[in-house]
Amino acid sequence: MDSNDLTPEVLRRLRKPRSYPAVSLTMPTHRRELRNDEDPVRLRNVLAGAVHRMEADPDISKAAFLAVRTQLNEAVAEVDMRHKRDGLLILADADEHQVWYLPRETPESVVISDTYLTRNLVAATAQKPRYWVLSVAADRAKLWSGDGESLQEHRADGFPMTPPEETWDVEREERIGDTPSTFTDEETRKFLRSVDEALAAVLAARPLPFHLVGVAPALALLEDAGTTARSAAGRLAKGGLTDGPAHVLWKAVRPVVDQYGRNEETEALARLDDAKGRRTFAAGLDEVWEAVRERRAGLVAVEEHFQRSARIGDGHLIPVDGEDGAALGREVQDDIVDELVESALDGGAQVMFLDDDMLAGHGRIAAMLRY
Repeated sequence: MDSNDLTPEVLRRLRKPRSYPAVSLTMPTHRRELRNDEDPVRLRNVLAGAVHRMEADPDISKAAFLAVRTQLNEAVAEVDMRHKRDGLLILADADEHQVWYLPRETPESVVISDTYLTRNLVAATAQKPRYWVLSVAADRAKLWSGDGESLQEHRADGFPMTPPEETWDVEREERIGDTPSTFTDEETRKFLRSVDEALAAVLAARPLPFHLVGVAPALALLEDAGTTARSAAGRLAKGGLTDGPAHVLWKAVRPVVDQYGRNEETEALARLDDAKGRRTFAAGLDEVWEAVRERRAGLVAVEEHFQRSARIGDGHLIPVDGEDGAALGREVQDDIVDELVESALDGGAQVMFLDDDMLAGHGRIAAMLRY
């Protein structure tokens, strides 16, 4: 499955407790590089590592071991190397298996627990921005759904939009937008007002950042005609893009989308700095864990590849040394950060994944507290 298939309902199902062992395998993959022939070998090695760990685990019965190994073998056989992206996630327990293709690099790891590792899926979704792009001219408007590095035209909710035929006036042509307008100023405003209202309805149902694309006069008239367009996350004043195609529009709008992402990251860091001054700040794994458990965390920022094995004792985390915590048995959480992220989402917190070392001074993880 592709990370695009990760809906809140799917995530809730994946995060439910499972009979031990629930195995999660992750590894980086190569899309088109010359090294992509290494991926099948690496996958076999990761599988062998999982099998070895299950064999050595005294808490895993022979029947459970055989059932999970069968599911893992079937999952590996289903991996389509032609569909590869930047990372691969395989989930398996005694009853089922799933294969997920991720648009972000993942570390090579084996996690054995009583829940699946969903952190990489959440991170892939969080770091793959979802947004709208409204491309507009004086005589038409199209809405595009953005998902990471792809755009798809949204053909619903009234889009694509064109003026009513009765507004067509062949006696008068004014250039308003990136094509000649064939209706009067007032008719243009009326049309763009309807575009603004349709966009508002879409945002009410699916509130995401949106970006506007069109020549400057068309964008100015759209903002003047309504109110929604004024809150755009980004604008690209460029003509000739109203009809796409999607890959051309994406190439043009990508700098705007990327800049918005950088601004969001900067804002998150500023919010954390402000929280330190107001003493509503937590840093380090144990402090953030406690804040998340008490549902006091409003924002949790964590470095992409921060992972730590730990056991829980007296409401605190006790770090565990050793490879994936394997030597210390079932009571050890192989990746306690994954469980922390899940708990933060359950508590309604915003979770943001930052580049490695951006939180080096705060123990790789920090939170802004609600109180």
